[in-house]
Parts: sequence; C-alpha cells; structure tokens
Amino acid sequence: MARIVMKFGGTSVANLERIHNVARHVKREVDAGNEVAVVVSAMSGKTNELVGWVQDIPKVAGASSPFYDAREYDAVVASGEQVTSGLLAIALQSMGINARSWQGWQIPIKTDNAHGAARIQEIDGTDIIRRMGEGQVAVVAGFQGIGPDNRIATLGRGGSDTSAVAIAAAVKADRCDIYTDVDGVYTTDPRVVPKARRLKKITFEEMLEMASLGAKVLQVRSVELAMVHKVRTFVRSSFEDPDAPGMGDLINPPGTLICDEEEIVEQEVVTGIAYAKDEAQISLRRLADRPGVSAAIFGPLAEAHINVDMIVQNISEDGSRTDMTFTVPYGDVQKALKILEDNKEKIGFDVAQNESGLCKVSVIGIGMRSHAGVAAQAFKALAEKGINIKAITTSEIKISILIDGAYSELAVRTLHSAYGLDKS
Repeated sequence: MARIVMKFGGTSVANLERIHNVARHVKREVDAGNEVAVVVSAMSGKTNELVGWVQDIPKVAGASSPFYDAREYDAVVASGEQVTSGLLAIALQSMGINARSWQGWQIPIKTDNAHGAARIQEIDGTDIIRRMGEGQVAVVAGFQGIGPDNRIATLGRGGSDTSAVAIAAAVKADRCDIYTDVDGVYTTDPRVVPKARRLKKITFEEMLEMASLGAKVLQVRSVELAMVHKVRTFVRSSFEDPDAPGMGDLINPPGTLICDEEEIVEQEVVTGIAYAKDEAQISLRRLADRPGVSAAIFGPLAEAHINVDMIVQNISEDGSRTDMTFTVPYGDVQKALKILEDNKEKIGFDVAQNESGLCKVSVIGIGMRSHAGVAAQAFKALAEKGINIKAITTSEIKISILIDGAYSELAVRTLHSAYGLDKS
C-alpha cells in the first residue's frame, strides 16, 4: 500500500466524459489498496472565461478605470476548481468510492497575501491524512489557498501543479503523479523534433531548468517544491486507458520520473533542449561605468516584477563608458522601457534600444558538470547552419543562447542532433 497524490489538469477534466475517465484512474489506485488524494484544475478554458469576466465587468459597469480588487478576482477565478472537485467527487461516489471534495481553505492551505500570485506558506495535512487512512479519497481544488486576510488566494497560472506537490509533501506521499495531455517529459518539443525521445527519468535540477527555460510540462514552482521536499514526481498521460498493462505499477508506472540525482545511475551529458520564443532584448548605450549602475537599472525592474534574464556588459577601451544589454519577456518590453526612462537621470544612459522577435535556446544536462567542450559543440553546430548568436549565458548544467526567432526551430533540431538526443 502507498500514499499517492494524483493531479489532473484542465484538458484532463475538460468535460463530464473526461472527468469520468479521471475517476477510473483514481479507482484503479483505490482498488490497489492505496491511500489517494486528487488535485484538480478547472475545466479547460474555464479559467480564461472567468478571468475575462473579471476584466470586462468594470467596463460594463461604466468604470473609468479597468482596475479591480485582486481579492475579488481570486474569489471569481477560484470557482473553476471548486466545480471540478465537486463533480469528480460525485463521479467517484457513483462508482461506489468513498470521496469528498475539499477547497483550499478547508484543508487549510495557508498562503501569503499576494492575491493572484500567492505562495504557499504552510499546509496542515492532519485531517486529510486521517480521512485517507479511513479509506476516503480527498478531491482537492487546486490553484487556491487562504491568505492571512482570511480571503481566498490563488497561486497564479499553473498553480494546481504547485498545490499537488505541496500537498504530497504535507501528507508525506510516496509519490505525486501529474497527469496531463502528454505522456512524459521529452528531450525536446516533439512538435519541433519528431525524433524527440521520452525520458524515463530526469533530475529535479534538470526539470527545473527545462521548466524555467520554456518547457511547458510543469510549472516552475511545483518543481522547486518537489526538489526541496524530495517529492518523487511522475509526469503521466491522463488519456491512456486507466486499465492498460503497467498503469498500476507502483514503482515504475509509464511516464517520466522526476527525482533526486542519486536515483539516476547512467547520467547523459545532455538531457534535453528547451526553447522560449518571444524574447526581447533591451540595450542601454553609453552608461557611466561606476558603482551602483547595475542596481539602478535592475532594482526598479525587479520592483515591477519584470523578469530579467540574460545580461551582457561591454566596457569601452578607456573604461569610462559601458553598454548594458539584457533580455525580458516580449510582453514586458514597453513597461520596462518606461521604467528605465523614468529612472534615466539616476541610471545615466544616453539611449535605450530594443529588439523583439528573439528566441532563447537552452542545452540542459547535469552531465555537463564533468564534461568539457559541451558549449563549443553547440557553437560549432549553430555556426555550420549559419545561425548568429546574440548573447550567451551559462551555469553548471545549462547553456542558453539568444538567436533570431526565425531560426528557433532550426536551432532546436540542430542541437538535438548534435548531442545525439534523437538516437534511441
């Protein structure tokens, strides 16, 4: 017998037939004698609809400002998961399984006060553990908790993944199964590279890099939590037949295991290639080269929650002036430029230039720590395809390369082949 947390995303619960299919997956684990908690997202498209309503109601009401109370936003958008959790509980009850729905505040999942993008601070799993021990399936509404102001707080997009991993840590689950519309984590996007392979295992660190660098399989914070609490996490497909051979395997079910480095015996030099389109580059020209300049640039951007990634600094020959170039998501370009212009006198730059339509391609693998020449191999492969590199950043287990967006798919295919990832 094991204690398992199962999470199902929006496409997995998109309609009543799929919710019934999810119930079959849950029943399989219950019939095997496992203690089960299930975390569900809102039905596919429902959260977008609810967000649209929140954004439109001030206009309908004739307000002069489009702004709204973030606490009421959370009250509205959290309702999608409430519907799904209730429907799945009813589906399970109809199959003769003892189940009940739980909202975030009932557990409780305690968060900070950042409504719309709250972070989990504490989960008391005592009541759920007791109920699971009595044979009851806990069906939990993901994406939500309760803030210090005693109001519903949502965790941001993809927050149900975070809910699932956090609950798995709180109840000391043997594993957390994330069911989605793909059957695991691949060496790269199979839509770009048909020869991409599904990975049997990947380390927490590698998955964190892949998630933060463009892979959409898991939400970044969920991987961070899994790594901190060492929650063994499987990425699985909800569209496979719940009763297919191997689906009930406790140790090695089909999918990709995200685990500690010690569990992976044979470590590849490169595990995968991730990419993120819609990157933009901002360059500040002729800055004074003095202490405090970087803080004057990146401090205000951080306060505005603008994520700055690749940073390159060039020094003039006499050392008096410098150029600073960095990347931000395309959607934040205008906001970032305004902030920089507002702080122009303090920063002391001549002109701010920007370029959009860029792509960041990243090579990821824990084996890079002990192998030389991995970066040179990437640069050579791209050069042979005539792809110009605009910026480079590296860490122990990744190399990120900024290129023109038009070459993104060619670059991904080239690097995937260069490291032999398309070989079975």
